[in-house]
Amino acid sequence: MKIISLLLLFLLPLPLLAALPPHSEAVPGGITIIDLGPAHGTPPVLHYKEQQVMVQQDQGRWKAVVGIPLATKPGTQKLTPAKGAPLTFSVQAKDYATQHLTIKNKRKVNPNPQDMTRIRNERGRINAALAHWRETAEVETRFILPVQGRLSSPFGLRRYFNEQPRKPHSGIDIAAAEGTPIRAPASGQVIDTGDYFFNGNTVFLDHGQGLVTMYCHMSRIDVQSGQSVRQGEIIGAVGQTGRVTGPHLHWGVSLNDSRVDPALFFEDLEGLLSRFQR
Repeated sequence: MKIISLLLLFLLPLPLLAALPPHSEAVPGGITIIDLGPAHGTPPVLHYKEQQVMVQQDQGRWKAVVGIPLATKPGTQKLTPAKGAPLTFSVQAKDYATQHLTIKNKRKVNPNPQDMTRIRNERGRINAALAHWRETAEVETRFILPVQGRLSSPFGLRRYFNEQPRKPHSGIDIAAAEGTPIRAPASGQVIDTGDYFFNGNTVFLDHGQGLVTMYCHMSRIDVQSGQSVRQGEIIGAVGQTGRVTGPHLHWGVSLNDSRVDPALFFEDLEGLLSRFQR
């Protein structure tokens, strides 16, 4: 019944709080928050795997908010500051479930040469959006759910399409009727929009300091590149474009170009799960 409980969590809109993400989980696909000392002067500049990381002020101290890639091996990881000695943190192992999906359009599993040319051309644009950095003093890191619907695929699943292994699931899927509104989970700016081979109609939102959210398989896009959006503002609607088995939103969160679990950006995860245990 854990999936049902998690579904009920995602159905609840949560209030905006100007604070760091409530859940620090140093696992592949997780987030670690590292205390950097008293918040005096300008914030420190640090990099992880050559990507600049978010640094926010919290209770009078600088905190690094670091996304950990899904492919990270357990063990010691290193943060490199602009000045001073490297900082280290430890990543623990985490086992994710396996999911088998049947895709009717075989080209969405094994693209032909023409498809591969398109995919390669799109990949650079997608990577650039997910690695985007915009310097800003404050970042909204408490989210609301972008779509009201059923959680159909959680984060991190080891996926098989037509019994062929593919990359782990780097977001969450929320099943909803086609045309259901999609809302910005936090304020930000539209980096890019497009129609991609696998992702279908897609929007990328930049929330600042390397925090980027992605919305895929949309039936329509209601925003354009460069546009500012507020938390809760409609950016488009649920669809079934790209590689899908039905109408849903694939919602991804990227932090310092690492795909991380969107659930970590919600308040009181454990409390809500325990409230809805059945």
